[in-house]
Amino acid sequence: MTSATDAAMQPGPEPARSAEEITGLTTAEVAQRVADGRTNDYQADSSRSIGSIIRANVFTIFNAIVGSCFAVLLLLGRWQDAIFGLSALANTIIGAWQEFRAKAALDRLALLNAPTARVLRDGIEAEIHPTDVVIDDILVLRAGDQIAADAEVVNARGLQVDESMLTGESDAVDKRPGDDGGSGSEALSGSIVVAGEGLARVIRVGADSYANRFAAEAKRFSLVSSELRSSINLVLRVVGWAIGPMALLVLNAQMMVFGGWVAAWENGDWVQAAVNTIAAVTAMIPLGLVLMTSIAFAVGAAKLASRQVLVNELPAVEGLARVDVVCLDKTGTLTAGEIEFDAVHPVGAESAPGWGEALAWYGADPAANATARCLRDPYPLERPLAPGAVIPFSSARKWSAVSFVDGPGGAWVLGAPEMVFPDTSGPGTELGSLVAELAATGRRTLVLGHSPHQISDEQAEAERIPEDLVPIVVLTFREQVRPDAAQTLAYFREQGVGIRVISGDNPRTVAAIAREVGVDTPEGFDARELPDDDEALADVLEQYHVFGRVTPEQKKRMVTALQSRGHTVAMTGDGVNDALAIKTADIGIAMNSGAAATKAVARLVLLDGQFSHLPDVVAEGRQVIANIERVSMLFLTKTAYIFVLSIVFGILVLQFPFLPRQLSITDGLTIGIPAFFLALMPNRQRYIPGFLRRSLSFAIPAGVVVGAGLTLYTLGAQSLGVTEEQMRTGATIILAIVGIWILTVLSRPINRYKGLVIGAMFIGLVLIFSVPLATDFFQLVDPGEGAAYLLTAVIVATIGGVEVVRFIHRRFVARDTAARTAGGVGVSARRPRRRGKSDSSVEATTPRG
Repeated sequence: MTSATDAAMQPGPEPARSAEEITGLTTAEVAQRVADGRTNDYQADSSRSIGSIIRANVFTIFNAIVGSCFAVLLLLGRWQDAIFGLSALANTIIGAWQEFRAKAALDRLALLNAPTARVLRDGIEAEIHPTDVVIDDILVLRAGDQIAADAEVVNARGLQVDESMLTGESDAVDKRPGDDGGSGSEALSGSIVVAGEGLARVIRVGADSYANRFAAEAKRFSLVSSELRSSINLVLRVVGWAIGPMALLVLNAQMMVFGGWVAAWENGDWVQAAVNTIAAVTAMIPLGLVLMTSIAFAVGAAKLASRQVLVNELPAVEGLARVDVVCLDKTGTLTAGEIEFDAVHPVGAESAPGWGEALAWYGADPAANATARCLRDPYPLERPLAPGAVIPFSSARKWSAVSFVDGPGGAWVLGAPEMVFPDTSGPGTELGSLVAELAATGRRTLVLGHSPHQISDEQAEAERIPEDLVPIVVLTFREQVRPDAAQTLAYFREQGVGIRVISGDNPRTVAAIAREVGVDTPEGFDARELPDDDEALADVLEQYHVFGRVTPEQKKRMVTALQSRGHTVAMTGDGVNDALAIKTADIGIAMNSGAAATKAVARLVLLDGQFSHLPDVVAEGRQVIANIERVSMLFLTKTAYIFVLSIVFGILVLQFPFLPRQLSITDGLTIGIPAFFLALMPNRQRYIPGFLRRSLSFAIPAGVVVGAGLTLYTLGAQSLGVTEEQMRTGATIILAIVGIWILTVLSRPINRYKGLVIGAMFIGLVLIFSVPLATDFFQLVDPGEGAAYLLTAVIVATIGGVEVVRFIHRRFVARDTAARTAGGVGVSARRPRRRGKSDSSVEATTPRG
């Protein structure tokens, strides 16, 4: 006798069996497979792994440079000048700690809100964690499910699977049992059931399954488009390439200052030359900028997690700042997602016996969607009905059909009126007029049609509506508008974020709901009239705000069309029909009440389903990128003036004017510490593309001004005959005061919070320059009377130069922003052209068929 395990190893498909014949594994068989390790215990990370966090924060090229410089100074006995190593270590620890905190919060939320898999065991259907699925388990597949493991279909009823997230093929694939072992019989893990239902036997689990073999694509934590990250990486690459030649230039100049390479080596002055070079090299590296970015991402994600927003990818926090168009699915986003049956409205005098029973079957069908399930109470199933042929519901077709073996005769079709009766649902027909009046009140409408003919195998295969179909009744359903929807949309309008309401419902229904939440639209645009040309589609999307009868593929095309016009698009939704668009959007946002497949591809999940969290989400993203832009100017200005000093002092063969310990003063009190606070403070400034361009347009000119001031002071101090200690002290004073001024300039407008930070840093500088213990450690002395006048003049001139740079920079940014805005980047779409509407309504009761 062949065991189930042996059977699983046999090649070829399993023959089709009826659902009643399939009972699944027994408890003992499951236990044996668990003991053998044949489980689906493989889970892609919901956040970065501990190892990747440590590698990202510790094992970097710049940490290696700083660590090497730190070790050299210790070997030379100059530990006082090696304190920058402690600062770098603190940066690494703080950055890793913040990411660990964010990881813990995200992993905890991901665990609490993990999806489930539906399996058949001992003949009983059960929901389990996907990792508990074992080989040979029978998966119960229904529309909206994401398949947990590779499986072979053994029973199907109109089963269709979307494999686009794995293969890139957008068309749904029919799955049938016994399809010669081809793609038609195998359901791949990670794919989505979009229509029908079926049973499938698991054939591969864990790391062997299709999706998990492509770990880079399958992992929940992946790198998303990030202007911050790409811009900072560009800066680091440039600095990395330049730091070697700069170090050699500075080292050569310092050796020349001490009499040349031979003389400096013989008399021991090479030690001071090395220390001066290390001061320049370590100051070139904007280590704190990387730290601030990591912290901002991690803290932003952790704050959103405390508001019940799960961030599947940390850089998505930044992506929120760039969103300028939000596409909203009506059901589950603008409305609460809980649909209630309203009434039934007969169409004309013609009727068909048994239509009530047909509705009862639709409501009781295990594969029924949320709308059809609303029929269970008003139309309970009083006797079992055996379907002879079924065409399951599809979001693309928007209808389903059934004919019975021993029930009401003929064929019954339930779906959207415009899709079931495209030729007789216009405004001039009885059905079209009725549907228009009902939809204008904001109610969802479905039509039940009847044909005297049974559904043939050919019609079922081709998914074709039966001939001689006539409308019997129109059904209406009510949805409750979310109480926070109007306020949330008002926030988006105030922030210049465009709104597009995209739904599969009747355009009039969608428009009525949209008007209720404050969207100025007289009538929705019927997606059946959308052009096939992508450029023409983009024009329509710029003109109209509300769309109805949109198919899943059209939702994806609409997102792509908006992106083609320079928009950064967020897509929200909860249904499986939203999954493609959510995956295509720059930021996909899913409701936790939605389909598992939709949540799996979203970058953000609103765990409590509160639409009102979206302003918090956008505000958090804007805070991250606006604050990082501000602090980046601090770090990049320092990098710029150190490069200027290295080049000028290397060419003029001047002694570098700082010790490493003295640069630690200015680094900590004018850049590092204040940047930490500025990076986390509230900031709702709207995002405009061009982060690095704007930052460098201030940092480079300001760095040149500061470098020129320090060069003039050094040359002047040498002409006055001051000592090396006096010259270094004067240069440190100049850099400290100018650094505080740059911090103040970039913090404008100054509020109480910023004033406290700047004031605390200034007090710290005063203490360092006045407390004897500090002055001895940092080798700070009286710069001398003559040098005091010189450094005062240099400070005033340098501050004036910084103010001029900032004035020009602000004008440049204003022009650049205006040019980008005029070009359509970051601009919400125009208001829709007005179309006619109907204000009439129809009341009805709920008769029995």
